[in-house]
Amino acid sequence: MILVKRLHTFMLKTFLPLFAMTFFIVLFIVLMQFLWKYIDDLVGKGLSVGVLGELFFYAAVSMVPMALPLAILLASLMTFGNLGEKFELTAMKASGISLIRVMAPLIVTVGMIAVGAFFFQNDILPKAQVKMWTLLFSMRQKSPELEIPEGVFYDQIPGFNLYVREKNRTNGMLHGVMIYDVSRGGDNATVITADSARLALTPDMRYLYLRLWQGEQFENLRDQNRRAAGDNTPFRRETFADKEVLIPFDANFNRLDEGGMRKQYVGKNIAELRHTMDSISRRLDSIGARTGPELVRGELPILGQVRPNPRIGRQSESAAFAPASSSGASSVAAVAGVAGMRDSASAGVIDEAVRAIRMDTLIGSLPEPQQAEIYGNAVNIIDRRQGSLSFRAQMVGDDKKNYRRHDIELIKKFTLSVACLIFFFIGAPLGAIIRKGGLGTPLVISVLLFLVYYIIDNTGYKMARDGRMAVWLGMWLSTFILAPLGIYVTRAAMNDSVVFDKDRYTAFFRRIIGARIKRHITQKEVIINEVNPHKGRRMLQCLGAAAARLQARYASRPGYAAYWLRGGISPESVGEVADMTEECVEYLHDSRDHRVIRLLDEMPVVKRVWVYRPTTRRWLCLTLMMLLPIGLPVYLAALHAHRELLSDCRTIRRISMRIEDCL
Repeated sequence: MILVKRLHTFMLKTFLPLFAMTFFIVLFIVLMQFLWKYIDDLVGKGLSVGVLGELFFYAAVSMVPMALPLAILLASLMTFGNLGEKFELTAMKASGISLIRVMAPLIVTVGMIAVGAFFFQNDILPKAQVKMWTLLFSMRQKSPELEIPEGVFYDQIPGFNLYVREKNRTNGMLHGVMIYDVSRGGDNATVITADSARLALTPDMRYLYLRLWQGEQFENLRDQNRRAAGDNTPFRRETFADKEVLIPFDANFNRLDEGGMRKQYVGKNIAELRHTMDSISRRLDSIGARTGPELVRGELPILGQVRPNPRIGRQSESAAFAPASSSGASSVAAVAGVAGMRDSASAGVIDEAVRAIRMDTLIGSLPEPQQAEIYGNAVNIIDRRQGSLSFRAQMVGDDKKNYRRHDIELIKKFTLSVACLIFFFIGAPLGAIIRKGGLGTPLVISVLLFLVYYIIDNTGYKMARDGRMAVWLGMWLSTFILAPLGIYVTRAAMNDSVVFDKDRYTAFFRRIIGARIKRHITQKEVIINEVNPHKGRRMLQCLGAAAARLQARYASRPGYAAYWLRGGISPESVGEVADMTEECVEYLHDSRDHRVIRLLDEMPVVKRVWVYRPTTRRWLCLTLMMLLPIGLPVYLAALHAHRELLSDCRTIRRISMRIEDCL
């Protein structure tokens, strides 16, 4: 029991300092990313240090959901990597303590962090985001700090363009001043030129005060509403020795009201999000309940025909469906009945028993002015209905987008807690497997894993936001992909699996790409089994003959189609020569002749390469043959392996004969 308590204390003392260090480092990095993203809205505004510090504080709080999972991943990797590198984890396992028992105190700690992250997401983060975005929008609307450059037009004063040829930085005088006042429009522009001027802000920081000396003012008096061509445009010219100009320019920092941002999805907790989603759902249902029956009732006429409305009286009904005749009254009555039926907004269920009449026949019996009037009324009715439906469709689209945003924000309250647990169960087993401490290897692995998580999570978020994927699937997509990885590495670490064995993966890729292997044979100091020269020569002769047969069988290289349809080199033939080569080398390694040992060291290692015959399934061969981006590189790799195999066969035959001469 005391051992368990000491173990828990030891693990917590090892993990918590690393977690605090990595958390603040990662938080600083993401905060710098925020600064570079919005630096254009902050620079040149003359903001005080207190306002900037307040913005950075709220931004740091808002960046916690991004920094927390990465900090847990990196800290767990470093903790268990250090334990594995110093063999402390091996000692714990040797004493009968399993990996889960070692991880138990940290599992409880990370679980408490995950619970705290949930309450942070629900209670603290919305308030921090409201204040951060309110401050940021207030800074965007603040006028830039007044710093007029020399030799260029300054357009940061709304409605004015100011040009200064030269500035005296000692006394603040401006020389060669030109002011364009376009606040009343370009047609009523006012131009002021002055030899010198002095610029200052009023005490309330709401106006620019310009005092000008030795200049002229040109003012266009033409009204903007009078644009008739050929009119003479009057203007006024004024020469002055001393003139004062007051320009509206609010240089104060005015905070926006936080009430508007609190109504957005970023400023709501779970209860408020669900309440808003219920309201949006009821509004969507009401729009659907009102619009759906209107579309089903058949208000829009069928091409060339129209059907009656049973709510129209019998008299109107008979008039509407009276056959076309020479009597203009009946035709007009029929058209009036049809028009009344088409413009009716309360159409009922269509009576299929009533005979449909031809619209073109009915309208064709009327005079042309009446036909034009009927068609015009029909176009107006259709335009009104189309506009109404377009407006409703836009309302529905906006409500659905708003609903998805609220649903995304609701699910994000839970994804952070789950991500913390998943990253711990990925980082701790990986650290126990790779057994590399410090900051180098764990940092590289953490960044790669977090990049994968961020790309998947951001992709799912954007697809859910745009309605291309269900919201729950898009927001939990990264969890569905990374959770199996956490389960796999945890199980591998518990079973001491060689997941990251370098030799294992090196041998695998050598088998795929066919990399050459160099022998390293040295003279044995003690020889137990003496080499029989007759047996050695017989084994070398058999090896040479097998290599000659393999060389003769595959002397010509296959074409592209023949390679995929009939197969390349037989792996069985290559395996036979490879086994015989290794058997000869192993037997002759006991030779006392240094010449034999030197020749054995030059004996090539015959490779069993995957590209000799990738597959025996004919349908797969045909598919790969037709897929040139895949089939052609494999074929070229097979040709390279084919040339190396023939070279190895020639070398085996040559070295076998030389060793025979030495025996």
